[in-house]
Amino acid sequence: MDILNPAISDYLLAHSTPADDVLRDLAAETVEAYPDAAVMQISHDEGEFFTMLVRMLGAKYAVEVGVFTGYSSICVARGLTDGGRLIACDVSEEWTSIARKYWERAGLTDRIDLRIAPAIETLRALPADPVIDFAFVDADKQGYPDYYAELVPRLRPGGVIALDNVLRSGRVVDDSAQEPADIAIRQINDIVVADDRVDSVMLPLRDGVTLARKK
Repeated sequence: MDILNPAISDYLLAHSTPADDVLRDLAAETVEAYPDAAVMQISHDEGEFFTMLVRMLGAKYAVEVGVFTGYSSICVARGLTDGGRLIACDVSEEWTSIARKYWERAGLTDRIDLRIAPAIETLRALPADPVIDFAFVDADKQGYPDYYAELVPRLRPGGVIALDNVLRSGRVVDDSAQEPADIAIRQINDIVVADDRVDSVMLPLRDGVTLARKK
């Protein structure tokens, strides 16, 4: 989902650090292999935003819920400090087989720990210590409230969780939009803004990104 008109979208992409060959080839292969599902891949400007944010946080330990073909994983892992680690959660061996190929090409296999299992199980099995620097959630929308509930206690003070697709193509403000995913996104949006453990901001970046920083 792109809430910008195409001309503005092209302009901002032209004025962001360009994708390298790894990301360009990964995006192209994803579109070729999964033309209908490729919209699940984050845009390049969003990826650059996360790389920069992770670097600004000085993040060493990150968690990603929803890998798809691995574009966002590369962007997050590239921002980690030396010796950093990204736990990447997904349920698809097929999609992540492409991710693994490009993680290796990007020289990031030592930074990314792929966990193939329902993400909620992976998150609940993580140590309870508040040590996560950055978390990115871009998966099944009905799972967002549960993912958020598991991740926030595990964030360090000053750590950040990013939630993708929080505008649902504008459906969040359409009362007639009552799909389970619509309801879940409205629920998590209300949960975050009312959560006194965090400061939060919702950004009109592509399909909407919420950042919540643990106090």
